[in-house]
Amino acid sequence: MATVQKRGDSYRIRVSCGYAANGKQIQRTKTWKPEPGMTEHQIKNELERQKILFTNECKGLSQNANIKFETFAEQWLKGYAEPHLKARTVDRYKQYSERVYKAIGNLRIDKINSRHIQKFVDGLKNLSSKTVRGYASFISTVFDYAIKQGMVKDNPCKNIVLPPLKQNQRECYTLDEAQQFIKLLGKEPIKYRTLFTLAVYSGLRKGELLGLEWKDIDFNNCVISVNRESEYSKSKGGTFTDMPKTKQSQRALKLPVYVFDLLRQYRLYQNKQRLEYGGKWGSDRVFTSGNGKPIGTSTPLKWLDNFFKRTGMRKVTIHSFRHLNASLLINAGVDVKTVSTTLGHSQVSTTLNIYAHTFAQAQAKASQAVADVLSI
Repeated sequence: MATVQKRGDSYRIRVSCGYAANGKQIQRTKTWKPEPGMTEHQIKNELERQKILFTNECKGLSQNANIKFETFAEQWLKGYAEPHLKARTVDRYKQYSERVYKAIGNLRIDKINSRHIQKFVDGLKNLSSKTVRGYASFISTVFDYAIKQGMVKDNPCKNIVLPPLKQNQRECYTLDEAQQFIKLLGKEPIKYRTLFTLAVYSGLRKGELLGLEWKDIDFNNCVISVNRESEYSKSKGGTFTDMPKTKQSQRALKLPVYVFDLLRQYRLYQNKQRLEYGGKWGSDRVFTSGNGKPIGTSTPLKWLDNFFKRTGMRKVTIHSFRHLNASLLINAGVDVKTVSTTLGHSQVSTTLNIYAHTFAQAQAKASQAVADVLSI
């Protein structure tokens, strides 16, 4: 709403234009001076017209002409992203920001258009499609917030052309390889034998595995509850505890008795470590370092790389055991809703998109089985 203040022979019109990313109200002022010889009635009418014009101009967002993208994005990172988004997401956005600011950081936020964004995206040809989309997502997220704050009308990212994601086959072990992997784990230290056996049978994300505490293990009912993640963030000074990725990621999984027998053995081993270390054991985590503190997020990968070298098994990522679990469920005929719930995906569509090829293969096998039965 516009307010007017008479200042000598002129009038100052003030309009509120929303809020900046840091929550501070944005106001714009304009001085209007009547033409000589105007009557009081004419001045009153023209002043009302000037108020309307200036208010509409502000709605058109020209009031943000002096706000540059880098300034607003930094305010958004500190004022909104850091308090509300996951630390790893904020870290990733901060990594993206250097290139983005170099390209469009000095441009006024209300003057940036799709051509600016497209030129920036086209210049990232040396990066993977996924990374390019990550840069675009950062810019788009900033503009989405700017729209909510009344800073701009439209998001210039909505019309840009992004490189297609490569539909790479998700690498994971075959059934025979998985059986060989489990067999070889039987000769390994109990901590890593338990960790990677649990990874195969549960399909948990790495952060979920490392975030498990003993209170999450229901030995009586063979159920594991997922209530937290263990993550690494440079901005948080290293390893820290976070909430699961989504609301649906907080889930309970019933696993085979074999897994819980292994967990019992490992707990006995860890209890001996506790006694040897004394009363300063670091945490209630299932997987810990020698002093009881949460195991580092890179530690399992280092151990796994060494395992591949020693055994000659095909090298895969820790996340591939999650894909293996999903593939085994799908090929066993488990419905997509159950697979999605087991994996902790926020939507069934996510599961379908990630494992479309696996579902298609399973459906083809099922169709062939029907044909084999009915064939004469």
